Amino acid sequence: MLRMINFLAFVLIQINLIAQKDSVERIAYSPDYKFQEGIYLNFEQVKNNRPISKSRIISSIDVNDDQFFEVLLTKPLIAFYDDYGMKQEVKLKLIWGYSKNRVLYVRMNETFNRISYVGNICHFLANITVQQNQYEDPYYYNQYYYYRNLNGPRTTTEMRQFIMDFDSGKIYDYNESSIEILLMRDPELHDEYTGLSKRKKEQLKFFYIRKFNERNPLMLPAN
Repeated sequence: MLRMINFLAFVLIQINLIAQKDSVERIAYSPDYKFQEGIYLNFEQVKNNRPISKSRIISSIDVNDDQFFEVLLTKPLIAFYDDYGMKQEVKLKLIWGYSKNRVLYVRMNETFNRISYVGNICHFLANITVQQNQYEDPYYYNQYYYYRNLNGPRTTTEMRQFIMDFDSGKIYDYNESSIEILLMRDPELHDEYTGLSKRKKEQLKFFYIRKFNERNPLMLPAN
């Protein structure tokens, strides 16, 4: 009987949360939109503009310090109070990102990267680590290896472009095939883009992202 009561209570809570979500007033995103400052555990918190605020984060760092988030997010564990006032801890690697001064930062490749262009399709830059094999001498032979790697693998850091689907939070490489996938939600625009030559597709990638966002504005909770 107790299990049934708990189950019904859980169902009622979920129904109430869904009703609250559906009743939230939403407005079209603009550069003036205020993303609340705080850390995001998941992308759903981003979409609802409900991060864990500074006041709920447990830290010795001064909340007025301009580098609060940058210092906080070097720690392996982040402690905070949840909606019920209970202390929780989360590993840094499980945090989606954070918001500061109305700007979103997404965690990727163990760094936090500013999302410079926000819309239903977002665009940002991020540094990624690339491992490259060095020159191998095909004329060198021993009983273990047919080739000799003269210098061994080399690790470099490269800055690359990415796009993000604000509906799912999924991140894609910034290329023509990814843009074709995301434009599918606007069939007319998708057909227009896929009809271009390969060269034009490459040249007009960002133009079509912007065009898609203008035709399909990102709707977010009103501040």
